[in-house]
Amino acid sequence: MARLVLDTNSLLQCISRRSAFHEIWLSLLDGRNLLCVSNEILAEYEEILERETSHAFALLAMNVIINNPYTIFVTPYYRFNLIKADPDDNKFVDCAVAGNARFVVTEDSHYKILREIDFPKVDIISLDDMLQMVR
Repeated sequence: MARLVLDTNSLLQCISRRSAFHEIWLSLLDGRNLLCVSNEILAEYEEILERETSHAFALLAMNVIINNPYTIFVTPYYRFNLIKADPDDNKFVDCAVAGNARFVVTEDSHYKILREIDFPKVDIISLDDMLQMVR
């Protein structure tokens, strides 16, 4: 069992039943992994889910995330500002640090800078690699 932070695009890619990455989503629902979220992340999830799917689906997905016993709610009290190329991505990094997450699951190249930073140490993992770990 690992604590994970999913960036929003990763969430979008694994939440659909038709997705090749759906097993990652299922691992967060059945307790094989734990999803760390902050209020900022939840707000972005809801906004993007509603825009990319529908209002009804976004509400359902948010209800599942919020009421899932394997969701860990985190309040980051410090902003590290490690990702300069896209500062909006920092909310996921800050949540990972505050929630003691093992990985941020992402396909976003902006996160590669984290490989060069020793403190705080935040590991990133691709959807493909995370899927292999889940299996």
